Amino acid sequence: MKIILKQVRLLNPEQKLDKKDDLLIENGVIKKVGGIAEADFKSSRVFEFENKICIPGLFDMHVHLREPGREDEETIETGSNAAAAGGFTGVACMPNTNPDIDSAEIVRFIKEKSKNHLVNVYPVAAATLNRKGEALSPMFELVESGAVAFSDDGTVIKTAAVLRSVMEYSKMFDTPIIEHCEDDSLSDGAMNEGLTSTLLGLPAIPNVAEDLIVARDIMMAEFIGARIHIAHISTKGAVDLVRQAKKKGIKVTAEVTPHHFTLTDDNIKSFDTNYKMSPPLRTRTDIDAIIEGLKDGTIDVIASDHAPHSIEEKEMEFIYAPNGIVGLETTLGLVLSELVHKKHLTLEQAVEKLSINPRKILKISTPRIKEGEKADLTILDEDSIWTVDISKFKSKSKNSPFDKRLITGRSVAVINNNKMFYEDKFIEI
Repeated sequence: MKIILKQVRLLNPEQKLDKKDDLLIENGVIKKVGGIAEADFKSSRVFEFENKICIPGLFDMHVHLREPGREDEETIETGSNAAAAGGFTGVACMPNTNPDIDSAEIVRFIKEKSKNHLVNVYPVAAATLNRKGEALSPMFELVESGAVAFSDDGTVIKTAAVLRSVMEYSKMFDTPIIEHCEDDSLSDGAMNEGLTSTLLGLPAIPNVAEDLIVARDIMMAEFIGARIHIAHISTKGAVDLVRQAKKKGIKVTAEVTPHHFTLTDDNIKSFDTNYKMSPPLRTRTDIDAIIEGLKDGTIDVIASDHAPHSIEEKEMEFIYAPNGIVGLETTLGLVLSELVHKKHLTLEQAVEKLSINPRKILKISTPRIKEGEKADLTILDEDSIWTVDISKFKSKSKNSPFDKRLITGRSVAVINNNKMFYEDKFIEI
């Protein structure tokens, strides 16, 4: 099947590409950029995409697909469907499944389950067996079977000695360690420590719980010469530490989630458990520091930390409810609404943080809008105004604090692996 994206704005900052033109795609490959013959228009399905923007397919490097183990909350298929609906053509799935992704068999299982989908799924393997922070996972086997990074996500790598060993092995493969930065001895709480936690009487987690581990990991990365990636950064102190480390040439990168640059701990006054996160929602001061970190390149990536939970689990007392929200279907819209339209980031910077940088960190090739290249594309409408409706989510779970929120900007189509997701359905191309 041949398709033409007509008069779409082609944008790829890595290629220094920004122009309006027609795009011919045949059998999943970009055949022509502009100069398309009339005969091709007659023999192709034409999509009128004037005022739409075509960018390299978005990539979310921090999602939880729950399979194996909690298929009632999400599966590889439903999570991939949610990714496509949100504008993503690739995701990296975290290892806190049941069993954990700490064996080559589990890595191969995930790759097999996802192989026929539009969305590419890349497993992140556990750094230690069962993510207990004691014995190292079989890291060489995991990389050989297709793991793109290591993490004990959901928990910090317990000790500096274990972290050292993990980094020494990961350095051999030039593979990043993705670290959940919270000191266990300080993180036994339900929200950020501050005035709001005092008013609400909830057990709290101080900023320093994150800052301590970020500092430890940066120092170890410098000592070993390994790569460390700070997941879901949330504090001003952590942003400052990453900025200083980058100036010293330490191999550190960082990501932030939309909920950590759009929501504060004040939202928890409602006691809605969809505001319960790990790390917790912080203060306006922290958000300002995060936005500054996004602007100056301290924070490389925006990722959803898509964390599906069942309604039964979330509908309980705030301190007992699990942490996390679904985010694949709202991330792009929140980035466009809160960062691009508010002039904190240019659209080109947003594309770098949502598409190019995560792939670079994981050593995955970046899609190019060029003749002869595989079509791995997201088409977005940055001015489309829509209202979040969790009942329409493709994800199995609906735990989002953004329900009924008015958003400006969304994906209208994605193309990858000879498939297109458009107008709420998958099309073979």
